[in-house]
Amino acid sequence: MYNLLCPHMILNSLHDLEYHQLKELGIEGIIFDLDNTIIPWDQQQMSPEIIEWVNALLKEGFKICLLSNNMGKRVKDIAEIFNVPFVSRAYKPAKSGFRHAIAAMELSQDQVAVIGDQLFTDILGGNRIGLITIWVRPLSAQEFIGTKVTRRLERLAVRVLKAKGFISKSAIIKNNNY
Repeated sequence: MYNLLCPHMILNSLHDLEYHQLKELGIEGIIFDLDNTIIPWDQQQMSPEIIEWVNALLKEGFKICLLSNNMGKRVKDIAEIFNVPFVSRAYKPAKSGFRHAIAAMELSQDQVAVIGDQLFTDILGGNRIGLITIWVRPLSAQEFIGTKVTRRLERLAVRVLKAKGFISKSAIIKNNNY
């Protein structure tokens, strides 16, 4: 049970992710959470730095799919910026949304990583189907009220995981606030 909440990597920022690390793991596709992972929850525009970073991943040959519990239009609008597939209303951590995202990229699950800012949706869901999971610091402190409650549970879960030694020593920890 504890392992389902343990990300393979923990990053302070998307910019800390090194492409070669993913390629060494055989990763060819990345499922991205949307809100507070690549765009702040309370904004309609992505930062130019994130747009440039995602475009660099695409130029490196990675396939990308957006996976969000959000409604369709917001997810579709962001996906169109990069001309990538998307899955909205995914009900993460349900497995079906992740499976749809993998299928949309035409890859197998051992070729896919998931990057997200929430332990109980992105990381739990990715781990449930055996993906490489990467937990990143949220872009904004502004969040949906339900997410704010979940964040408190996340902090408690991380303390328990650290105390029991379940957070992998091989996880790349760029910030001790996790």
